[in-house]
Amino acid sequence: MPVHIHPTAPLASRALLPGDPGRALALAQLVLSEPKMFNHNRGLWGYTGTAADGEPMTIQSTGMGGPSAAIVLEELCDLGLTHAIRVGTCGALDPALALGDLVIADAALAYDGASRALGADGRVAADPGLVAALRSAASGAALDRARAHGGAIATSDLFYERDLTRAHAWREAGALAVEMEAATLLQVGRLRGIHVGCLLAVSDVFSAEGERRRIDGEALLRAAEHLGRVGANALAAVAA
Repeated sequence: MPVHIHPTAPLASRALLPGDPGRALALAQLVLSEPKMFNHNRGLWGYTGTAADGEPMTIQSTGMGGPSAAIVLEELCDLGLTHAIRVGTCGALDPALALGDLVIADAALAYDGASRALGADGRVAADPGLVAALRSAASGAALDRARAHGGAIATSDLFYERDLTRAHAWREAGALAVEMEAATLLQVGRLRGIHVGCLLAVSDVFSAEGERRRIDGEALLRAAEHLGRVGANALAAVAA
């Protein structure tokens, strides 16, 4: 039995994985019918219910950073998970990205410790089927002027980055945005033989001097709704 996840409802074979427990609850209320608490141990809220396609889906928070995310995904795999999409936020590295835009990651550049401890060497690819499903779902969604971008992202251990040269190096390596969990989740998926993808909303943009501009609360809620709908539709398309 898992050590950190204590199931109180069945796990679906497919799941959305937000970092934030509060976002897990909000997404469960948005995209699931009759969601039931799947896990509340250690504050890692999770829910299982019926998605719009009539099939079960789980939404499980991972917490912040690769170490927590790795624990959650490993234990979900032990319980039978086969398809997962990280749905979270990111900081823009590409100046073409605007607050609220979506980023579909086809790979994560492993600049974090957890993914490298798991054997990631530079670049971890997302599952191609989920990447294609996310692109199709995003193109068919009404995004309220938000745009969807595809490409590589960087995964870092730090939210408050003090070394501006790192962001420059990530841009030079081709990363559109930076976040804290994707490389680890993709690497765990590769090691466990399951399908893992990543869909992000831009929550922060940075000036050339590193000054951060943060999305406002209302726009963040809209972005989270986009993440949930697009992610759920992508999982449904892969399962169809």
